[in-house]
Amino acid sequence: MQNKIVASAAEAVQDISDGSTILISGFGLSGQPSELIDAVAEQGAGDLTVVCNNGGSYDQGLARLIKLGRVSKLLASFPRGDASYAFEEAYAAGRIEYECIPQGTLAERLRAAGAGLGGFFTPTGYGTTLADGKETRIIGGRGHVFEMPLPGDFALVGADRGDRWGNLTYRKAGRNFGPVMCMAATTTIVQVRETVELGALDPEHVVTPGIFVQRVVAIPEHSPASATVSTVHNGRR
Repeated sequence: MQNKIVASAAEAVQDISDGSTILISGFGLSGQPSELIDAVAEQGAGDLTVVCNNGGSYDQGLARLIKLGRVSKLLASFPRGDASYAFEEAYAAGRIEYECIPQGTLAERLRAAGAGLGGFFTPTGYGTTLADGKETRIIGGRGHVFEMPLPGDFALVGADRGDRWGNLTYRKAGRNFGPVMCMAATTTIVQVRETVELGALDPEHVVTPGIFVQRVVAIPEHSPASATVSTVHNGRR
């Protein structure tokens, strides 16, 4: 029987290569798979294009990856959040390229990629520099901008629980960009708080079905890496 559970974060990300496009879930630190991102940092892949709602915080997770110089381009809505100095310093020094995408547009571009759509028109960004170089059209008397799907080679997603088939549930705000990123990536790698037996997840509570997931790794909340993230965040170091 199919088993998508892998033993460690390092094993889960071992085939991420230089130049990959990685979708990373999370709204701030909520739902961000910090241990998977740290595993990528240890693994060594570089020249990465990262799609995330934010630019990371402090020296953990995505911020650490940026500080190490592994990210060449960031596509995000809010790159300058709480203690996002890693991105700010890299951008000011010209070490990272940045594309601003409105949050709703970001989610819909990911959904379009997962649904196999060719793109969509949205009024968001019309008449601004965000529309430069893009097709525009007047629909119903209102200006619209055409946006392309946003697929990824890999998605790194934080969820709450998962089974060996890859079915996932999320916890509260942790359910942000994870579901659409799972759909939009060629290979989806998910960090969960707990793995459970088949049948333990109420089908009515499963948000992401296993067909969109390739690997699942359990990272208990009391793990050293998780404790470090909590300490740094709460202490605002």
